[in-house]
Amino acid sequence: MSKKTRKEHHEEHADESWLIPYADLMTLLLALFIVLYAMSAVDAQKFQEMSQAFSTALNSGGAGNGILDNNAVIPQGGRKPEEQSEEKDRKFETAADKAQERFALQAKQEQKQLEELQNKVNDYISKNGLTDQLNTKLNHSELKITINDSALFDSGKSDLKPGAKQLALTIGDMIKQYTGYQIVISGHTDNVPIKNSKYESNWDLSSARAVNFMKIVLGRSGLDPKLFQAVGMGEYHPVSSNNTNTGRAQNRRVEVSILRKFTSNKQPAAGS
Repeated sequence: MSKKTRKEHHEEHADESWLIPYADLMTLLLALFIVLYAMSAVDAQKFQEMSQAFSTALNSGGAGNGILDNNAVIPQGGRKPEEQSEEKDRKFETAADKAQERFALQAKQEQKQLEELQNKVNDYISKNGLTDQLNTKLNHSELKITINDSALFDSGKSDLKPGAKQLALTIGDMIKQYTGYQIVISGHTDNVPIKNSKYESNWDLSSARAVNFMKIVLGRSGLDPKLFQAVGMGEYHPVSSNNTNTGRAQNRRVEVSILRKFTSNKQPAAGS
């Protein structure tokens, strides 16, 4: 009896060992693209540092250029870091230029306002024959109105004369149109010592004179009291010699200073 030989056919299995490194590679690529996407808005320098770290990690133990070779990586927006840096510089310069233009425009407007105010005060001085008692000076920091004490006070006193009150009211009327300026009213004396029942020193007298004059100007102007200061300077800021009667008379004065908001030492910052 013949035996049929049964041949068993076994399928040969293909070598699938390549799947392991392939899967690892796909995992790394997926992680890479996730990181790249997350870093799309990150600073270019940090992006390069991270790229270099990934390149080192992916190519450890091997030679040659890495996947994240800095020369091969295109930073955000397809631009090189130096191009991004240049663009930032240009944006900063543009912002600084705009700020400077605004500053120059505001300074020009301020100059016009202070010139107008000075002209009004000068016209008042001329029409009322007060050239020997009042004067004005406009410089890079302020408009200063100087008033001799003889036009305002009796000797050794801080109460304004009746006619002097009208002068203070007039100055208040003039400055109320120009809002936003800091206004400093300072009192000055000569160096002749004073000591009476009311004032122990020239400090006290000059301070009282500044405050009394300021109260009338402030009340008439209706401006914000936070913009006003009254300062007693005593005898320590003379404009002339105290060795003569004429010099001492010039030193006894009240000054109304309207301070500039835009001066050369107040340059704007970019983006302000």
